[in-house]
Parts: sequence; structure tokens; C-alpha cells
Amino acid sequence: MSNFNRRQFLGAAGAGVLAVGFSLTGTAQAANGLAPTKSVATDALDSWLTIDKNNRITLYVGKVDLGTGTKTALSQIAADELDVGFGRIDMVMGDTGTTPDQWLTGAAITISQGGSELRIAAANARQALLQRAAKNWGVPVTELIVNDGVIAHEASRKTATYGSLIGSGFEIKIDPKIAVKKHTDYKLVGQSVPRVDIPAKVTGEHLYVHDLRLPGMLHARVIRPTQIGASLQGVDDSQAKKIKGFVQTVRQGNFLAVVAKTEWAAIKASDALKAQWSSGADLPAKATIFEAWRKMPVAKEEATQKVGDVSQVLGSAARSVKATYNFAVQTHASIGPSCAVADFKNGQLVCWSASQATHSMQHELSVITGLPKTAIRLVYLDGSGCYGRNGHEDATADAALIAMKLGKPVRVQWTRQDETALAPKSPPRSMDLEASLDAQGKITGWKGDFFIALNHIAAFKPLDFPLLAASDTGIPRPGNWVGFLFQNAGAPYVVPNILVTTKHVAQTFLRSSHLRSPGRIENSFANESFMDELAAAAGADAAEFRLAHLNDARASAVIQAALKASNWTKRPSASQVTAGNIARGRGISYVRYNNAITYVATVAEVEVNRSTGQIQVTKVFVAHDCGQIINPDGVLNQVEGGVIQTISRTLMEEVQWHGSTIDSVDWASYPILRFPETPTVQTVLINQPGLPAWGAGEQTPTTVPAAIANAVFDATGVRLRTIPFTPESVLTALKGAGAKTA
Repeated sequence: MSNFNRRQFLGAAGAGVLAVGFSLTGTAQAANGLAPTKSVATDALDSWLTIDKNNRITLYVGKVDLGTGTKTALSQIAADELDVGFGRIDMVMGDTGTTPDQWLTGAAITISQGGSELRIAAANARQALLQRAAKNWGVPVTELIVNDGVIAHEASRKTATYGSLIGSGFEIKIDPKIAVKKHTDYKLVGQSVPRVDIPAKVTGEHLYVHDLRLPGMLHARVIRPTQIGASLQGVDDSQAKKIKGFVQTVRQGNFLAVVAKTEWAAIKASDALKAQWSSGADLPAKATIFEAWRKMPVAKEEATQKVGDVSQVLGSAARSVKATYNFAVQTHASIGPSCAVADFKNGQLVCWSASQATHSMQHELSVITGLPKTAIRLVYLDGSGCYGRNGHEDATADAALIAMKLGKPVRVQWTRQDETALAPKSPPRSMDLEASLDAQGKITGWKGDFFIALNHIAAFKPLDFPLLAASDTGIPRPGNWVGFLFQNAGAPYVVPNILVTTKHVAQTFLRSSHLRSPGRIENSFANESFMDELAAAAGADAAEFRLAHLNDARASAVIQAALKASNWTKRPSASQVTAGNIARGRGISYVRYNNAITYVATVAEVEVNRSTGQIQVTKVFVAHDCGQIINPDGVLNQVEGGVIQTISRTLMEEVQWHGSTIDSVDWASYPILRFPETPTVQTVLINQPGLPAWGAGEQTPTTVPAAIANAVFDATGVRLRTIPFTPESVLTALKGAGAKTA
């Protein structure tokens, strides 16, 4: 049977740079090599797009699509600006040899930053081609029209395709100030164009990095200690060498791997190999982690928000409220473990990776391998998703090190235990809030202290991610790769006296990286839970209380939209607590992401089982304003996915450890939400044509934890202030508050 059949995948033009065929046995083989390198200078128009003689357009984008649908949305933006049909667009993403560096994919800026850059490039291309046609025909550019990549001059009846005018390329610089289309001229932007990646994912044709096979490729497993910080004392690979297919053991400092001809042989060899490790230093006790976090050295304190005189107001307040909130250490827990492939030939290193930051990985791999950045190429292929840097970068560095040792292509596959235990974690968070109310129930003073991890990221600079391969081989790295965690610490409401301070803990005790909505989700959980506590203290309806402290029309509109969708009835929270085993309630939460962009309001409805402590989120209503919507269906996907993932994080996700050993190693020890536990999600999209397009991936999750916490209070009269809300913690809170239990 031929290796190439109906499941053939052609990646050179669209989803990547390799054509890979799949046999019915599941074996993938490389059919051709890498696409030739080309200009990647951000100011050169040829870096961004090429046009062939058949009028097909290939876009080159430094961002990547992590399953969020951005490949489709970015194609819509470019097709509109170029005046071509959507079907003419192909896209290459995240290949450092062919795409310009647009910084990493994250921070909810793929559309706002990446899309804007692509639109400008497309506008430059359209204008350049119009000028070529006008020059060829001796007519003014203003007399030309474009339809689906065909330029026409009506008076002379002359026409020319983009492909016939392109020649060897544009060979011009980008004008960053070029006029782009008005929103009233959009044809594709604002439409729910079907995602281009879905059909191949449904049929099984889509190429994931896990599927990639290169001629002569070897398989490796990296062996690491169960205790964090342990060092390698000795290796006995005598039994591993007896495994059929064993190739060799690779060791460099504390980096240890076995290489074999097949993945199964690599698995068996890794099990057979005996490694002796030293003991690791104990982590802070899990039971007192938040107290320990507050006592860790603080590198600096910053006043994130300062208005008026808080001390004077709080000191003389007739009514005040205080609360402390905590957010547990969590991990990405990608459903599929990380994988990468690397090849080293003739002094050139190529890595196929699911990294969300392929361009910055050039720098990181350069430090580890000693190769110049120019000798390193990263090619993005889809992985299992991450929403922050999980194990993808680690697997990539692992593969790179081994490939350089062997001079052959090497595939590194992480295990479930690797992914759950070893991938970077989110740092813990602890937050103190205090506020005062006047006789009319208005907030007069607001004070917040946020204990956050120190920023180790310099925006738009080379990033020194704390890769395991770096520390294993003796290259020092900070243990935390996090930044901008102060965002949304500031109160999102109008208060005459505010002081919000962020205390930057110098070093995390676990290797940390961003996890979806970093900082904003923890900070918003505290602020929006506290806002609910203030509303309750004032005897006010939680939604009305928020609206009374806002002077932003878009903020008010998004809250009103959520209230309408959920049929919200005005009343103070917890005013209808009833007896019985199942308590029901609803809660609201609001955010303006970074206090600067996307607006979201969320209402959650919950059921609390008083005898088991189990919380079931039954319905979620989300109102969402991210400005100009590019693809409404894509935004809905992001909102719904964000809700479901964050319910999981709110109710059950928490890294467990003892001593220096991580105990969360699988789905039993790190459970995530299952299908029967998911709620119905109703979303109201508020489109703002002509206004800037903002992100839609990180924003909704920031509202979910507080909405659930506030709904639980409404149902039971009990406050939950520490994430996750496990059945055990709920029962403890109910009993501590003297609540009636069945």
C-alpha cells in the first residue's frame, strides 16, 4: 500500500513547510525538505507576502495559531486589505527562516499587534501593484479598480492580475503610515469565515509536531529526577544497552537521555537505565504555601495605582471591609505531552517545535548550544496547546542538545508525568484588600497589597526562558519567567482615594512561566470578589453597585448586556439563601483587561451541594466587547473555551507536592474538568466597527473565578477566598460559617 493516500497533507504552502504523507498504519514520512529561506526583515515588504503567477498569495507571519483560530482571522484581515478572495490566501506561521519576528504569540496581541502589522503590509502590497499597473498603462492610479486580485482600467478595458505584475518581488520598504481601508469597505472582516485548520483536524490529515518523521530519525527520552534541584551522581546504562534498538546514552552535566531507533525502544531503555540522583532541597510546605510566599524576599515594591489620601480615609472610616485572597500554584496540563524534532547538519540546527515563541527560541538555543542565532532555525508545527509556555520549549531544547551530540535527526517525546510534573507552573498569588464606605454605600477608599512574582521579562527583547536543558547543563537561569503580573491589580472602578501596591517576590520556589491570563486572572479574582463583598456590606445589588462606581459607557454597556442575557433580578446577594441540600445562586464579575483594552462581564449560576461540598456551574453568560470583531465565530470559540478552562482552574486545579517532589503527575493527581461538568455558555458579542480590534483569548478567563465565588456566596452566604474551590475547602467554609448542612 502506498504511503500517500487520501490523508495526504501538503504543508509547503499552508500549514507548514513540509509535505508529510500518512499511511494507514500511522507512520509519517518526510517527502521533501524545508522551504528555502527568504527575507525576514520586518521593514521589507517581501518578508510579509509573496504572490505566484496563478495569483495565489502566501502570507508570512511571525505569530502562530495555537488553536485559537488566528490563522483564519489574520487571513481575513490581509485578504480584505489586498482585495482578494479568502480562498487565494495561504499562510506560513512561526518559521524563523521565512517569517518576520513579531515577538511571541501571547499577551492577547496577535490580532491587535500582529494583525495591524499584517494589514499595513497588505496595504503596501496593494498600493505597489496598483502603481505598477498605472505605470505600465500610463494612467493615474485613481482610475484603477481591483477585484479579487485583478486590476482593471475601465476606460481602456485593460486588466492585469497581481501575479502578472509581481515579477521577482516587491523589493521595496514598507511605509508604516500608509492609508489602510475604512471599516465600511471590509468584506471579510466581521464575517464568521470557517476556520481553515478544522477540516484537516477532523479527518486526521492535520500535521502535529508529534506526527513528524524525518529520514534516519532517532527517538530519545530524557531522564530527570523526581526531586527538584537534584543533581546527577551516577549512571548505569548496562541494562539499557541490552534493549533492541538502543543507540546510546547522552549525558552533559545533569542532562541525561537515552537514544534508540524507535520510540518504544527509547521508552524501554529509559526504564532500564539506572540513574543516581542527590536529594533536592525541600519546597515550602504545601499547607502553608501562602504564608511562606508572603515571607519570601521582596525585590521591590511599586505603587501600581495611587489617587488621593487612602490612609486618612481608611483611618477615619465609619464602615470598612478587609479580605485576603489566594490563588494556588497551577500547571498548564496540556492534554497531549510536549514533543519536538531537531536535526543538526553542516553546522546548521533546525528544530520543529510547537513553541509559541519560535523567534526568541533562536536566542535561547544559541545560549545552550553555543551556535550563533543565524545557524538556528525554528519551524512551528502545532502541538497540544499551551496558553503560556509549557513543556514545548523544554522538549525543543532537549531535542536540540541531543541532535547536536549525534549529528542526526532526533525526536523527543515527553511523557504525561513529564508534562504535568516538570512543565513550568504559575507562581502563587496572595492579595490583601481593604476599603471604606460612606453612609450612602459609596466606596470612599480602596487599598490593595498584591504579592506577585518579580518580572523577569523585558518586552520585545531576547527572552532567557528557564529551560530545563539550560539548568541541566550548568547555564544559570532565573526560576521564574513571568512579567506584567501587576496588570489589573489596580481597582477598575472610580474611587476618590486609592493605593494599590505590588510587592515583587524576588524568586519563585518552583520554575514558573505564564499561564493563561497571567496576573490578570488572580488580580481580577481578588478585586471582583472584594467588590462583591463591598456590595454586600452596603446592602446593594452586586451589579448596580458596580455600575454606580463606573463612568465608562462601554463598561456599563457590557455589564448591562450580561444582566439582560442572564435575566438578572436586582437584589442584594445572599438575600435568598434557603435551606436544603442543594443551594443555588448567581454572581457577577467584570473586567477591562489591563484596565485598557477588552471589556468583559460574566454572570455565573451555580449549584452547591451542602453535603459533599461539590460546586456545579450550570450556566454562564458572557458579554464581550473587544472592539472591531474580525471573526465572530472565532471570538465565540475563545470565550467558550476560556470559560470552560477557567471553571476547571477555579474548582479543581492545584499542584500538589511534598518535600522536593511534585506529586501532580497525571489526571488523577491533577484533575481537570470533564464533559459532564461543563455548563451551558451564552455569549453576547458587542461589535465596535471602526474601533481598534483587541484580544479575545485571555480576557474572559479573568472574570470567571470571581463570578463563581460570588455565586457561591449568593447561594450559601459563605465567602470562598482561596482558589481552587475544592469540595473539601467548600465543606470547611460551610462548617466554619455555621451554615446548615444536610
